[in-house]
Amino acid sequence: MEHRLRGRWLGSGCRRACPGCAQAAPGCIVTTRKRRTLVSVQLQRQVVDYALRRRSLLAEVYSGRTGVSEVCDANPYLLRAAKFHGKPSRVVCPICRKEQLTIVSWVFGEHLGAISGSARTAEELVMLATRFTEFAVHVVEVCRTCSWNHLVKSYVLGAARPARPARPPRGSGRRRTARNGARTASE
Repeated sequence: MEHRLRGRWLGSGCRRACPGCAQAAPGCIVTTRKRRTLVSVQLQRQVVDYALRRRSLLAEVYSGRTGVSEVCDANPYLLRAAKFHGKPSRVVCPICRKEQLTIVSWVFGEHLGAISGSARTAEELVMLATRFTEFAVHVVEVCRTCSWNHLVKSYVLGAARPARPARPPRGSGRRRTARNGARTASE
């Protein structure tokens, strides 16, 4: 359990703030938090979050500068992927406000072959990460009612490519000459 009092984390127990945690003190928010597995933490690299772009686009839609038809343009393939491979989120659609958004993860990579460009579940992503070298994952939120869709984040999964040992450029090595190898009179 996680306890927060006015935004400050209190640790696993907040007996000083709400004795016994049986009844929370005013302002204490008690939530349960899922444990993040080591696999999901260590495998995601080069994470790019598109929350600012989303907020900017929604501000343009709400102000009328961008039409709803321009942002509610989900491909039928994306809508089918949301139905069969998507994971429901707690976020309500910002356009129609009728349904909760569905999160879909798409994989792209040259080593994936026929799998590249397809939607995958979280379990499949973990399996692919152990089998293939680096590949990109794009996480998209989609509303199956009004066809709103937006890229939420992208990241890289898979075994990292082994780094090549750095070799000095040819000819940059120090050559031994009579001048730098010889002893001088002062030695």
